[in-house]
Amino acid sequence: MGETLKFYFNTKGDLSSLIDIIEVLRGERGCPWDKKQTPQTLKKYLLEECYEVLEALDREDQEEIKEELGDLLFILLFIIFLYEEKGAFKLKDLLFLTFNKMISRHPHVFGEASASDAEEVVRQWQRIKEKEGKGESVLGNIPRGMPSLQKAYRVGERAARVGFDWQKAEDVLDKIYEELREIKEVLHSSSTEKLSEEIGDLLFSVANFARKLKINPEEALKEAVNKFESRFKKMESMVKRQGKSLEEMTLEEMDEIWNNLKNEENA
Repeated sequence: MGETLKFYFNTKGDLSSLIDIIEVLRGERGCPWDKKQTPQTLKKYLLEECYEVLEALDREDQEEIKEELGDLLFILLFIIFLYEEKGAFKLKDLLFLTFNKMISRHPHVFGEASASDAEEVVRQWQRIKEKEGKGESVLGNIPRGMPSLQKAYRVGERAARVGFDWQKAEDVLDKIYEELREIKEVLHSSSTEKLSEEIGDLLFSVANFARKLKINPEEALKEAVNKFESRFKKMESMVKRQGKSLEEMTLEEMDEIWNNLKNEENA
């Protein structure tokens, strides 16, 4: 036990200290749970920690942000350690690769190139990726697991880099109306597949409408869902205080409470 505790008392506060702890956890006298983990089993925890970091950033609580970033860093180092165990690569190999990539992708900082604004940096980044053989498509390699609304935003953003885009937001609004008409046309058909396709087209158009307005649709939807959830819980609490339940109420009664709460929030 004393051998394990020395990492807590003599920690240097750097990456090697965390890796030392992971090594103990994975060791002969370590933790049964940690010893069972693989890169595949840690994927869900990696995703969970990413979302917790995002929530902490939204709340702008510095102590919470520090803690959540630490948790995320630990999971990343854990996964790296597992690949080190297998002899696939070492942390220093990963750091060296990333170091060289950042140098080569920023020639306007570390070389002789120039970039007058952020847009030029993005175009330059794409050209460098093409030279590296990693830019076969302007759309790039957007992760398959990315939330679809965010992916729609990123796909539209990248297509716009080569001019494949609507001129202005109002043009996308026309496209949204068009998609709504198409949904109405197939609404009462027996083809669920066709209806799903049209709804997908509508959501894609909405994502691009938001992009043209410089609004991230994923963030906008998250705020809308949070607002709905908060207001719905207030309505539940109000109804419970009256000794009732939502199941006993009519839609009109619930709408009245909902609108009153909405008016209070907007007052």
